Amino acid sequence: MKPTLLILAAGMASRYGSMKQVDGFGPNGETIIDYSIYDAIKAGFGKITFIIREEFLDSFKAIFEPKLAGKVETDYVFQSYDLKPFGIDKEIERSKPWGTAHAVLAARNQVNEPFCVINADDYYGYDAFEKMAKFLTTEASDSQYSIIGYQIDKTLSDYGSVSRGVCKVDDAGNMVEINERTEVYFKDGDVYYKDATGEYQLPNDTRVSMNFWGFTPAIFKQSEPMFKRFAEANENNPKAEFFIPLVADELIKSGTASFKVIPTPSKWFGVTYKEDKPIVQASISELVNNGTYPSKLWE
Repeated sequence: MKPTLLILAAGMASRYGSMKQVDGFGPNGETIIDYSIYDAIKAGFGKITFIIREEFLDSFKAIFEPKLAGKVETDYVFQSYDLKPFGIDKEIERSKPWGTAHAVLAARNQVNEPFCVINADDYYGYDAFEKMAKFLTTEASDSQYSIIGYQIDKTLSDYGSVSRGVCKVDDAGNMVEINERTEVYFKDGDVYYKDATGEYQLPNDTRVSMNFWGFTPAIFKQSEPMFKRFAEANENNPKAEFFIPLVADELIKSGTASFKVIPTPSKWFGVTYKEDKPIVQASISELVNNGTYPSKLWE
């Protein structure tokens, strides 16, 4: 059974100022999602499932269906604020969706095969998709999941500090924990982070999460009760988000599942602010010029 690619694309992109998920970055207006899908098809994924807000449906279909028809199966899942499907009767006012792990849960009735989860606005590189496809078809089980581990110095910006989920990895290559470092940056070619207690150096090859996870459908039953507890505990906290690392942390600590950290040498880049656009365009242009991608992706 071919694995499925789940693309998280329901965010509001408030810092970007428009729908960055469908903004053009390639030489012919290709989105970042286009490059992820292209790599996923090449790596052997059999279905693309878009997690979106219902009001995005027409835009996504108009952009992606003509390109992907006959190449790969597509499906659409809606992430909403409605808690009734989770057995929660209260209406909780929210200023944003419930987060990445809730977005994954939205697909629980439509995904029945091993799958991986990525962000819509991040470029990951073919190596990551190839390694994840191999893991999902040969190693994944209901107690063995995975995460692609990027080398931290290949994920940082030259223009300021960023947040990164720093993975602590044991001798067997499994993640022990993931620590969110909110201020990570380059200094004189080395990597540092700051927290309330001071400044600390990290090895340049430290592995970090860029939200590229591999699961089986068992994750839905494992995480749903966690989400119900989280929603009820945060009914008065409209900005609280149920993130995938929260789920991973609980599964690891309870002994329910382990997460293999799959290293990749690929350089990651993504878009958060409008100012990132020319940098991403230049990065994609370089990949086209060196032959990684054709200039017209879907011809």
